[in-house]
Amino acid sequence: MKERVFSANLALPDAGLVKLTWGNVSEINREAELIVIKPSGVPYCKMEACDMVVTDLNGEVVEGKLKPSSDLATHIELYKAFNEIQSVVHTHSKNAVMWAQAGRGIPAYGTTHADTFYGIVPCTRQLTSEEVSLAYERETGKVIIETFKEKNIDPLAVPGVLVYGHGPFTWGETPQKAVENSIVLDEIAEMASVTEVVNDSILPIPQYLLDKHYFRKHGANAYYGQT
Repeated sequence: MKERVFSANLALPDAGLVKLTWGNVSEINREAELIVIKPSGVPYCKMEACDMVVTDLNGEVVEGKLKPSSDLATHIELYKAFNEIQSVVHTHSKNAVMWAQAGRGIPAYGTTHADTFYGIVPCTRQLTSEEVSLAYERETGKVIIETFKEKNIDPLAVPGVLVYGHGPFTWGETPQKAVENSIVLDEIAEMASVTEVVNDSILPIPQYLLDKHYFRKHGANAYYGQT
């Protein structure tokens, strides 16, 4: 797990999603009830696999000499609410952050979006002053969960979210897949931004096209790629 989480964290700056120390990846082992996550504030160029921090589901360090990512509590809330996910990624990637700062979800304007996200990538509401003061990172996780429940969104069909004024979180069945979803999210954020500049009255793609592109890659009847 440490090796996987370490490799996934290094993939973030390699993909241009992270500058400085602005990001983190974690993975959960549900049988052991353990999480492996990037240490807080450590430059990517100085990290090693052995620096990854192991915690329990209460956020208590089980193994490691360094402090875990400050976003650990958000990851824990997502793991508790979304039972099928195995990895969580957070970045401050530029294009996705622009939409988060605007407080807008990303509409499905094209098939590149539909290949990974089955509909709009939602943006949460703004956290209240009380939520920020009480337990900022935990409440960030809770507002993500609230958004998916209120909008009746399947977290497996839409494996990512924008937190209002903050930035993106994505998830997946492996750290590699969760990072891939972060890459796609930032790409479609940029595409959507330029699409609205080119045509400020554009509408999302029709449902039948969204269905076609999403389900040719996902579900029982998927046929994209090799068997």
